[in-house]
Amino acid sequence: MAWHAVMLEEDLWEGELVGVEVAGKKLILLNVGGEVRAFEDRCPHLGSPLSDGDLDGCTLTCAMHLWEFDALTGKGINPGNSQLTTVETRIVDGNIEVLLPES
Repeated sequence: MAWHAVMLEEDLWEGELVGVEVAGKKLILLNVGGEVRAFEDRCPHLGSPLSDGDLDGCTLTCAMHLWEFDALTGKGINPGNSQLTTVETRIVDGNIEVLLPES
């Protein structure tokens, strides 16, 4: 596993979601109340890009079929038995970094 710098923390505003590609992996970064989270940029339903979706408070909604997820944990809200693939994040010297498998 290796840490990869993605963007400056100050460039991801509170309430914002951004789709990024890091080391060949498509991810979505979220700023929820000052907490930065990262998930794979694919809905577990049919693989639709979550970066096309909407972030409203703590709820991330997939644009394709309106599945809803807790933006802090990735746990499904509707349906409740779904789960996003979480990517570990950290802030180092003002940079958002994500932990990904080495290629």
